[in-house]
Amino acid sequence: MGAPQPEIGSWYRENGGQLFEVVAFDADDGTIEIQYFDGTVEELDIEDWEGQWEEGALETAEAPEDWTGSVDVEPDEQGNSVEDFDDARTPRANSSLEGLDLFE
Repeated sequence: MGAPQPEIGSWYRENGGQLFEVVAFDADDGTIEIQYFDGTVEELDIEDWEGQWEEGALETAEAPEDWTGSVDVEPDEQGNSVEDFDDARTPRANSSLEGLDLFE
């Protein structure tokens, strides 16, 4: 069995247990960009990808339930989580004055 085609958004596991996601694939250049669960980004060439599959060093994996590992999301000092923000800059507030101290 040959190596599967790298698929953007698919998750894989190295023999040592490290999870990674394919985040880019350029078939013309023969390069694959992967991002490990801890956020580290690495580039492989297609020959390395195929070689690792042939050696049994890679396997398909399910996406982790906790996707925040690679994006380093933590509650802020007030305990707001990602769900408390309308966008990356502005926390939701119940009144127009609530939350002004967040911008100090």
